[in-house]
Amino acid sequence: MAQGWGLTRSILPMRHLLFAASLICTTPVFADDMSPRPGWVVLKTDKAHAELAADLKRAVKVHKMSIVTQASPTATARNRGIDIPENRVIGVFNNDFAVKILQTSTAAMIEAPVRFYITENADGSATLSYIKPSEVFAPYYDDGGDTLIDLASALDRTFDGIAQDAIR
Repeated sequence: MAQGWGLTRSILPMRHLLFAASLICTTPVFADDMSPRPGWVVLKTDKAHAELAADLKRAVKVHKMSIVTQASPTATARNRGIDIPENRVIGVFNNDFAVKILQTSTAAMIEAPVRFYITENADGSATLSYIKPSEVFAPYYDDGGDTLIDLASALDRTFDGIAQDAIR
């Protein structure tokens, strides 16, 4: 009987340690808020994540673009017991740009769709970020020449319009 009690007593500290570790894993973890970086547009808002996401989706339609992809690890992480800030990557493009870009550079299409990134900040507000399409497509300018440069510039204006409409 004493041996069994000894084993149980030695496991108790381990159980406490595991419990403490589980609390750490379920505590919300916030990395730094998004900050400006070369080639990026970073727009901090007072909107909550869900509101900014809805406004972005509406703005995409207004500017005659399409949402091609969406990804967010937040819900899946919560299902695993990990609480992380809201974040969502939304890929945006349209077939008109796709066809025109393909006429200039087959390789450049690996970059489509161009993505918006919505992140939740530590204060509960959200930030809308994206890499300028002219930056995204710059590695293919030798292939696509002036036509690709012009298309990427047009996409810069479109993405700027979408972003400005979404953050208002």
